[in-house]
Amino acid sequence: MADAPTHSKILILDFGSQYTQVIARRVRECQVYSEIVRFDTPAAEIAALKPNGLILSGGPASVYDKGAPQIDPEIFLLGVPVLGICYGLMLMAHHLGGKVVFTGRREYGAGGLHIKNRSELFAGLGSQLDVWNSHGDEVTALPKGFRVVGTTEGCDFAAVEDPQRKLYGLQFHPEVVHTPRGKEILQNFVYHICHCAMDWTMGSFIEEACARVRKQVGADKVVLGLSGGVDSSVTAALLHKAIGDQLTCIFVNNGLLRAREEEIVQRVFGENFHVQLKYVDASERFLSKLRGVTDPEQKRKIIGNEFIRVFEDAIIDLAKTNGSPITDHKFRFLAQGTLYPDVIESVSIQGNPAQVIKSHHNVGGLPEKMHFELVEPLRQLFKDEVRQVGLQLGLPKEIVYRQPFPGPGLAVRILGEVTPERLSILREADTIVQSEMEAADWYYKVWQSFAVLLPVQSVGVMGDQRTYENTVVLRIVESQDGMTADWVRVPYELLARISGRISNEVKGVNRVCYDISSKPPSTIEWE
Repeated sequence: MADAPTHSKILILDFGSQYTQVIARRVRECQVYSEIVRFDTPAAEIAALKPNGLILSGGPASVYDKGAPQIDPEIFLLGVPVLGICYGLMLMAHHLGGKVVFTGRREYGAGGLHIKNRSELFAGLGSQLDVWNSHGDEVTALPKGFRVVGTTEGCDFAAVEDPQRKLYGLQFHPEVVHTPRGKEILQNFVYHICHCAMDWTMGSFIEEACARVRKQVGADKVVLGLSGGVDSSVTAALLHKAIGDQLTCIFVNNGLLRAREEEIVQRVFGENFHVQLKYVDASERFLSKLRGVTDPEQKRKIIGNEFIRVFEDAIIDLAKTNGSPITDHKFRFLAQGTLYPDVIESVSIQGNPAQVIKSHHNVGGLPEKMHFELVEPLRQLFKDEVRQVGLQLGLPKEIVYRQPFPGPGLAVRILGEVTPERLSILREADTIVQSEMEAADWYYKVWQSFAVLLPVQSVGVMGDQRTYENTVVLRIVESQDGMTADWVRVPYELLARISGRISNEVKGVNRVCYDISSKPPSTIEWE
């Protein structure tokens, strides 16, 4: 589990709901720290973490299914307020002497909750609420001490409570946007029932994170693979605030970067933040390895393996530097921009305990022989919180709110062989896409907007000349987390400007197409 801060906290036991992360985010929006733990975490471990309250998530199983995730029932005896959502409510009823059955009536979608009996959970919310249901099982008899505080048309026990034991259950999902006042229900639980303080702020996080890093690192040196993306950039800024010149960032130019990327990163971190920055121009190395390669997976492997070698060489080079303060100590620590969703992946029902962290794409899975200890100062944060930290640390908006960019860079946006000529064409086209999106105030409204170069040539006419040139595809998508995505209905005028400029200004392109595929079935990137 993450190093828990000392302020108020809500623990969320994960039973496999697709909404578990949403619950955690909703609690944090109340400025209260939340942490997701495995469903089978023993009550003694829960007690040791001293939470102000517990939330039991929903889940796809039925409490009676063979192998269904179960809870340690001792949790209900800890005296800590508990809110069970959907499957969490079923578990509570099942373990405390109530009755749960599969009714054959699946209640899914919007519904109306009729509130009865005064409950702290619904304080100030009136007598009727719009809610979102998603369940097949149903509680048909309540455990002793419980009472009904809300019903829907299809469910007599849509909201229940045992106020003496501070146990609460909801058949619907308060965390989703389809329950418009769900956030207020969670606020009532967090503030009035659990008595949490609003002490989870990014200002307090920065101070705590800096103190944690100083304690972990001591006087030793830390190295960070800086990509210019949001996560590694915020990690660099936070570590620099914490340990100053003990941090050295390595920025590798693999020749597959966006236009002016190396200039922006060196200006922001080298000149503005005065971070010790080693810039490695390895573009020739990467492009020579990619010569003649057209298979997408092979491209990715070549880029990943070569990055490791370049990174290793850069560290050896740093260690050999004479007369530099970085030779005072060996590099003991490797910093990574691991975020909380990366940690959560290993807390799932099928996954391993939360201490197991996946390799981060910024360092491409560095070999064990390098013997680094990891420093992961952002591993408690969601992406939106990382952006807030970045702004508070003084990073410019162009870094903090930049769109995601794939680790293998433009190589996965050039279908077929990657050559200097094709990279030049794509960079020019991509620069036009970004500048027009920014000028039209659309850049920060979408998840990603970029150009793709196809190995397809077609006939065109420019002036009086017949041409046989390349095709560029424009990809603009909206998404919450990159797991699913939909193409964006941008104004035709904007598409026309982008297409016109690419066709007229980028030598070697005579056709521009717009990708109207969603994910699934397509992916966001083309390779």
